[in-house]
Amino acid sequence: MIAFRTLDDADLADKRVLVRVDLNVPMESGRVTDDTRLKAILPTIRTITDKGGKAVLLSHFGRPKGRDESQSLAPLAKALEAQLGRTVAFAADCVGDAAEDAVARLAAGEVIVLENTRFHAGEEKNAPDFVDALASLGDIYVNDAFSTAHRAHASTEGLAHKLPAYAGRSMEGEIEALTRALEAPARPVLAVVGGSKVSTKLELLGNLVRKVDILVIGGGMANTFLAAQGKAVGKSLCEHDLADTARDILKKAEAAGCEIVLPVDAVLATEFKANAPHRVASVDDVGAAEMMLDAGPETVALVERKIEAAKTVVWNGPFGAFEMAPFDAATVAVARFVGKLTREGRVLSVAGGGDTVAALNHAGAAGDFSYVSTAGGAFLEWLEGKALPGVEALRR
Repeated sequence: MIAFRTLDDADLADKRVLVRVDLNVPMESGRVTDDTRLKAILPTIRTITDKGGKAVLLSHFGRPKGRDESQSLAPLAKALEAQLGRTVAFAADCVGDAAEDAVARLAAGEVIVLENTRFHAGEEKNAPDFVDALASLGDIYVNDAFSTAHRAHASTEGLAHKLPAYAGRSMEGEIEALTRALEAPARPVLAVVGGSKVSTKLELLGNLVRKVDILVIGGGMANTFLAAQGKAVGKSLCEHDLADTARDILKKAEAAGCEIVLPVDAVLATEFKANAPHRVASVDDVGAAEMMLDAGPETVALVERKIEAAKTVVWNGPFGAFEMAPFDAATVAVARFVGKLTREGRVLSVAGGGDTVAALNHAGAAGDFSYVSTAGGAFLEWLEGKALPGVEALRR
């Protein structure tokens, strides 16, 4: 386990606690459409305020180039207020007089959201003067945004070198879950990697074949591996130019003792649309005009047998075009199977990545997994074996 300080190690009473959170949530017409990340930070905020600390929240929102009121955190302060059930103040800037005055007015146990850190160029540049300006507003720094830990920005990494630094509850839980899944797992370890392209997950695949016992490859990227084995894939999504790369990954897996599981049958259609006419066939029987849009029932049964023998399951990416019926069947079936084994205490299951979370929610299985990360890029980089600046900065 990574050795880092947590809120249990901090004296929070009457301290100004700068908390890096992730308020970069989906919004439509000024309303939050997915409050998962808001709910995730509540335990950290409550720990700080219950212990008499002053919670000063830092976050980015969107990709503004300078101040842009359309990307203000003001609506998020209101949304957080509703979740927290208590007043959440808002400051019109994250540094300077507006921030200093607002933080100075805070009483013990109160909460404030400072304006979007990315309104300042110094945030993404991790500029020393901007780090100093932020640090002047706090006595303690807490990082509770694993989702931004792969960025060495002022509020995600720089502050950890200026103030006593601690992991928040959400950060603590994320690191513990990922460590249990990949760094010190119960074996056998099975990983499911799906999605559209091999090219976006080369480093991930390269790292996993060295760390897991069984690697199940699904989605469009499986087509590239099947084509590399000489199979006809018709008009399926496939990176034919990566055939050599796919064969190299297969060789590395064999050398590492990692079993690769590829689809043995598929759901085929000639149109990429919901409820398109379709058939189920062996991966050796794909017509020139057909596309593989989902794994077939024989593949689902094979994968479930492999999962049943595993102790740890790591999941990133769907098996097929899960957004469209009936091409969601494999993803839904396997997700529910993993959820069932998790509920029974037979596997530890960790999943993450944007499409993955959406797919597990679609299957109604997300709540059954041991841990579902909403981190996206940071989750992937962890799986790829990369050091995350925001996590490294919290080491004791």
